[in-house]
Amino acid sequence: MIRLNDILDKVSAYNPAADLDLIKKAYVYSAKLHQGQVRKSGEPYIVHPMEVAGLLADLKLDAQSVAAGVLHDVVEDTFATAAEIEEIFGKDVAFLVDGVTKLSMMSFANKEDQQSESFRKMVVAMAKDIRVILIKLCDRLNNMRTLDHMSPEARQRIAQETMDIYAPLANRLGISWVKIELEDLSFRHLHPQEYQALVDKLAQKSKERQRFIDEVMTTISKKLGENNLKPEVHGRIKHLYSIYRKMVSQNIEVDQIYDIIAFRIILNSVPECYEALGLIHSMWKPVPGRFKDFIAIPKLNMYQSLHTTVIGPHGERIEIQIRTSEMHKVAEQGIAAHWRYKEGGKVVDNKDERRFAWLRQLMEWQKELKDPGEFMETVKLDMFADEVYVFTPKGDVVELPLGSTPIDFAYHVHTEVGNHCTGAKINGHIVPLKYRLKNGDTIEVTTSPTQKPSRDWLSFVATSRAKAKIRAVVKQEQRSRSRELGEEILNREFKKYGHNLQKLIKGGEFAKAAKELGLKDSEELIISVGFGKHTPSEILKVILPDEELGTPEKVTESTLDKLIKKVSGKSKTGVSIEGVDDVLVSFAKCCNPIPGDRITGFVTRGRGVTVHVADCPHVFNYEPERRVDVAWNLRDKVIRPICLRVITVDKPGVLAGISKAFSEHNINISEANCKVTEGQGATHLFTVGINDLDQLRAMMNSLMRLEGVTRVERVALLGKPGGE
Repeated sequence: MIRLNDILDKVSAYNPAADLDLIKKAYVYSAKLHQGQVRKSGEPYIVHPMEVAGLLADLKLDAQSVAAGVLHDVVEDTFATAAEIEEIFGKDVAFLVDGVTKLSMMSFANKEDQQSESFRKMVVAMAKDIRVILIKLCDRLNNMRTLDHMSPEARQRIAQETMDIYAPLANRLGISWVKIELEDLSFRHLHPQEYQALVDKLAQKSKERQRFIDEVMTTISKKLGENNLKPEVHGRIKHLYSIYRKMVSQNIEVDQIYDIIAFRIILNSVPECYEALGLIHSMWKPVPGRFKDFIAIPKLNMYQSLHTTVIGPHGERIEIQIRTSEMHKVAEQGIAAHWRYKEGGKVVDNKDERRFAWLRQLMEWQKELKDPGEFMETVKLDMFADEVYVFTPKGDVVELPLGSTPIDFAYHVHTEVGNHCTGAKINGHIVPLKYRLKNGDTIEVTTSPTQKPSRDWLSFVATSRAKAKIRAVVKQEQRSRSRELGEEILNREFKKYGHNLQKLIKGGEFAKAAKELGLKDSEELIISVGFGKHTPSEILKVILPDEELGTPEKVTESTLDKLIKKVSGKSKTGVSIEGVDDVLVSFAKCCNPIPGDRITGFVTRGRGVTVHVADCPHVFNYEPERRVDVAWNLRDKVIRPICLRVITVDKPGVLAGISKAFSEHNINISEANCKVTEGQGATHLFTVGINDLDQLRAMMNSLMRLEGVTRVERVALLGKPGGE
């Protein structure tokens, strides 16, 4: 456990004028309130806030931030109140503590909504004072370091949230060491077998690799020294998660990754950086397409470096980063390297406005997007994606998420430009609207006042801004069509009972039915019927008395009711739709849910309800209004097909072992596709029938324990890569 004096010494070292008494007072207060509380590890609870404060001191934050780190859990986990914190420690500290306090006292429909609302609150707080997110990052880092003591389910949930939200936030703020550690810790808990296999594999050649690193560092230092440069040279293995991510994206083994080693050269000035680059390229042949100049065009978090990959000694590919000492400081510490505060947390230097354009965008989204799932998906898609840098015809640089298209660029310029976009030119040549933008492209879009967004655009645009704007237009058109259809269905059905839809609306009965069914007004209920989310029979039961409805045998069924009965009958899917079992259900091919997965449903006109895994990216191509609550009906045992990709070495007996493992788990293989890949490896795709998620996890763990198996992962069904 870090001691109070250790924290005070750290703070004094970088800020001799800091208010150390504030930190001492916070420690005494926090220790008293947390007395008797213990963590899952059995340690006194005060250990956690003290470790958080120590991390904040490592980031060289002010005394108010460090004190807030010591106090960050007292409102949530003790009887302390926000008003009491403000009275004792002042408004500044109280605001910081409130900004990182979880919303555990509020009631939410599910964990996803709670995560979203907690993040919304944090966005608002950090927009006023960036120190809020720095405290939260340190809190999460310490929690991740001690995650082993949590239940397996909690470890998975917290690690996934960290990978989705907090590691990318650290990257946006430019704090690379926090980002790297959060990613590696999340990787260890999300994919424990793959993590350990990678650790073991890298350990096999660690001494040989270190000799190579020493050789390259010596060569670089000598060459640059001969040219009157005084470099600081470092060499390292890339961090585990970045290696694993490349293995998965390229479907290769660690031995096939050529640029696994990275070197960093730190110099005194920008001209020296470019001079060093020339000297490196004169020694070793550069790999075409692998040079990036982030000095001339910094990343959004103001990261600056020259990146190049060369064919180094013994034909080994090596990645080299070249930067100044100031750039290195910003790359490691990010915003914490030079952020300064006046009284009340105001920013002294306004030159960093571009750095926080993404934060202003977050603020806009948290106001505009009311659906929690859509808000979080927007954050994940746009804020935390890799970037591509393109130029406007005037030479201005525009940063977009990797994979963006001309449509994304058009919506970035203006909503109307996107809505009326008809074509695009890249570097003077006409390209399809599906074209994926590349770094350095100069893009020009053409528009027409008669053009409208197409729903097909949703299948290839990358930014959530573009998706939201396209959906808004498509949604309005669908609402108009659904209203017409809803009126037609209701008028036809109500006539059978001698009633008129317009009279029921004017008399107020229809509005009452809408509220009883959870909708705000008559219009929404009519549209809901057109969408297929509610049936006329549901509405009739609310509006008409039982005697007027008659017995079920005597009431004439509507066409829609007949269709549902004819197509669906009794549900054999194992899924309940808002407590009803007799609705047509289909499973999305894009994510192929199985019992145990968190699921959500969407009304699909003509096909009943389509069920997706809750975090399936295709979910957010649908309007929130079409979402329905779905749940697995545990009474109905169903077998769902899933596809497993098993990566192995290529040697006799491996396939037999895999087949035996499936048999021992009583799992049937319905389809198999096996092929040898480069590097003496083999890839096997199996379509199998699975009862539930627990059986799948047990099966995957058994496969990972087999000799010769290097990776096992769940993928899209064979031959079914698309959506519904």
